[in-house]
Amino acid sequence: MFGYLVSIIMPSYNSSSTIKRSVLSVINQTYPYWELIISDDCSKDNSLQIINDLISLDSRIVLVTSSLNTGAAATRNRAITYARGRFIAFLDSDDTWEPDKLKIQIDYMLKNNYPFTYTNYFVNKYNHKATTYKPVSRINYHKCLYNNPIGCLTAVYDTNFLGKIYMPENAPKREDYATWLNILKKVEYGYKIDECLATYYVGNNSLSSRKLKMIKHQFHLYYSVEKISFFSSLFLVLVYSLNKLFKYK
Repeated sequence: MFGYLVSIIMPSYNSSSTIKRSVLSVINQTYPYWELIISDDCSKDNSLQIINDLISLDSRIVLVTSSLNTGAAATRNRAITYARGRFIAFLDSDDTWEPDKLKIQIDYMLKNNYPFTYTNYFVNKYNHKATTYKPVSRINYHKCLYNNPIGCLTAVYDTNFLGKIYMPENAPKREDYATWLNILKKVEYGYKIDECLATYYVGNNSLSSRKLKMIKHQFHLYYSVEKISFFSSLFLVLVYSLNKLFKYK
C-alpha cells in the first residue's frame, strides 16, 4: 500500500549526546514513508560522524551541511529546500517521537482534510519523570498571538494545501512560533490530536534563565515581524509571559 511521503526536518548543532536517540525514534516509526533531512549547522563536536553512522543504517536519512553557523531558522530552511514530501514534520535533535506518531497524525490529517495539526506531548525535565502537556484542541491566528500551544516536535503541515512554508529568519528564538502564525494566516484553524506522541527534553541550558532576552524576542516577533502596534505588542508580551509561566503547571 502506497503512502504519502513525510519530510522530517531536523536541525543539528553539537548534538552528539542526543541525536542518536532522536534519529532512532524516527527509524522506529510504524509509518514507513518518510525521509529524515538532518541539517547540520557547522557542528564542532562529532555529530557528523554519528549522523553518518546512522545514515549507514537507513538510506531514508539525508545529511545537509553548512560551512558557516547560520542559526536555527536558516538551518531548518536548508532542509525544507531539499524536502520532497507532501507533509513537512519537525523534530529537533534532542527530542523523540512515539513509534505511531506519524501513522496516527497522517491518517488523522487525511481523514479530516486538515492541513495543519499538532499533538499532546510529554515534557521531560532534567531526565526526570515526564509530565504531560495538553494544549488546546484547536487554534487560530488570533488566539495563537496570546499563547503558542504548538510544540515544534509535534507540528505537521500539508504542502498540497500550503506549499512549502519556510521559517522566518528575522524572528530569532521565535522562528517556529512565527511559522505557525504564518500558517494560521492561511488556514482557519490548526487542529490537535489528543494523544501524547512525542517527548520534549528540557535540559539545564533549556530553561529560560534569560527571561529578559525572551521578552525582547517576543516583543520583536509581535512588533517587527507581525507588524502589530507598539502598545498592543507590549500587552501581548505581558499575556504571553503569564501564559508561559503556567504552561507546564
